[in-house]
Amino acid sequence: MMTFNATELANVGIRNLSPYQAGKPIEEVERELGIKNIVKLASNENPLGLSPRVKAALTEMLTGLARYPDANGFYLKAKIAEKFGVQANQVTLGNGSNDVLELLARSFVNDEHEVIYSQHAFVVYPLVTQALGAKGIAVPAKDYGHDLDAMLAAITPRTRMIFIANPNNPTGTFLTSEQLAAFIAKVPENVLVVLDEAYYEYVPEAQRAPSIEWVQRYPNLVVSRTFSKAYGLAGLRAGFMVTHPSLADLMNRVRQPFNMNSLSLRAAEVALDDTEYLTESVAVNDAGMAQLVAFCEKHQLPFIPSHGNFLTIEVGPDAASLYQKLLQQGVIVRPVAGYELPRHLRVSIGLEHENQAFINAMETIL
Repeated sequence: MMTFNATELANVGIRNLSPYQAGKPIEEVERELGIKNIVKLASNENPLGLSPRVKAALTEMLTGLARYPDANGFYLKAKIAEKFGVQANQVTLGNGSNDVLELLARSFVNDEHEVIYSQHAFVVYPLVTQALGAKGIAVPAKDYGHDLDAMLAAITPRTRMIFIANPNNPTGTFLTSEQLAAFIAKVPENVLVVLDEAYYEYVPEAQRAPSIEWVQRYPNLVVSRTFSKAYGLAGLRAGFMVTHPSLADLMNRVRQPFNMNSLSLRAAEVALDDTEYLTESVAVNDAGMAQLVAFCEKHQLPFIPSHGNFLTIEVGPDAASLYQKLLQQGVIVRPVAGYELPRHLRVSIGLEHENQAFINAMETIL
């Protein structure tokens, strides 16, 4: 009798791939531990929930959900183009920014190429690289962040793409506008530079790089953003990418025709105009960050200064054990040993009482 072996049928890059590990869901902890009133600080979500304006818009959309969404996302693209001063044909929409990052890689990377990213950078970069059979080049981090000089030195004739997360997840490190501009200017035009700016809105406005403006000057520059963080739409999965029109055209040829649903298209469109909610999100994050930093300083716990909506804290060699103890007390955080940070835990910024629940649990354990 023939023994079926799916592994032998799979593409080489898929065979040894480990799937992405998301933050532990609240429902899973409830099932496993039988406890309620759980605080989740594991997935860098916006603790405010949906804005009232988005809720109202989604309610209006419910009667039309038997129809397919607009496959091209006309109105959302127009809104993004208007807000950021680009043309609609430069915008690619996706089911979260992960979707457009993977779409870009699938469109331009194959097994003959190399892809450069930093140690401790977002795990999706090596995952998609391996899945495509390309060679991943993980450049050692500098102070937990990107070493741009080393990344430049790593470029070879086979390099097709460079991923840069700014601010970086899971470390929260940040590259200045001047550092990024000098780096991009030195990268060969046939190498795509991907600026993943999922946490862009949490950076003080005066420190933000005019990255989307740079796309006009550098056709090999790609900028991705998400609605999952500061805009509070993580569950609806909405993201976008701004590129040279020729790159967007090629990605559109392989993009799934309905990769954003009707609700996420409308929610993202409304969220872009909801400046009051965005301002509140940033203010809540700033206050929560100060709360966690004060706790770390009080207990002399080293941490990586963060420009995102999370703080990565060094808790020592028993980080995995501490993570489990926090679960027992109903607090979910994120272990980051998979990012070569086995002594650290990443803690998302929540509402004041959620942050305090983490602090209380930590003080009980410590």
